[in-house]
Amino acid sequence: MAEATPHTSGHGVAVGPTSEFSLFFRVKPGAGDSLRSALDALQQTPGYRPGDYGMAITTIHEARFVLFDDDTRLAFITSFDGPWDAYMEDFFSSGPTLALFDVIFQHTEGYEGLPDLAAEKAFILGAQVSAAAYARNYPGTVKEIRKAQRVNAAFQRVLDHPDAAAALQHPALAPLLDEAGD
Repeated sequence: MAEATPHTSGHGVAVGPTSEFSLFFRVKPGAGDSLRSALDALQQTPGYRPGDYGMAITTIHEARFVLFDDDTRLAFITSFDGPWDAYMEDFFSSGPTLALFDVIFQHTEGYEGLPDLAAEKAFILGAQVSAAAYARNYPGTVKEIRKAQRVNAAFQRVLDHPDAAAALQHPALAPLLDEAGD
């Protein structure tokens, strides 16, 4: 079992290859309604709609925005695979994602756009707070999990094949069949 460890760079807590990432912003006075509209627009964007599972940054496990304190504060909480600097580079170079987040962050105090990677990192670091505790209920990276899902879907197609019964009698397949039984 992987233990939670703080990154040496100070950017969140990691469990195995995955890191938590928590940002807290102050919403500009009077911008709560327009920020809610921007978040709703994000939620309706391909890749971010519930069930789409196709975010532009493919190392993200999940991401959420939370407005709180009567819409005066905004939290962005996510977890991602790999090093923090690589995640920042992916975010900055993601094109459409960067534009979507620009529409959201423009409603927060201290945001002046993200003209370059250094500005993005400075803005993010100004809002980042490492978790006091972080745990995961599953191992693996997004890439590994998606591969496991593809392998499982392929195995289910094999099981559904009319000739599967004979092929599945081979003893080498017993561990796989044992796992498939639950």
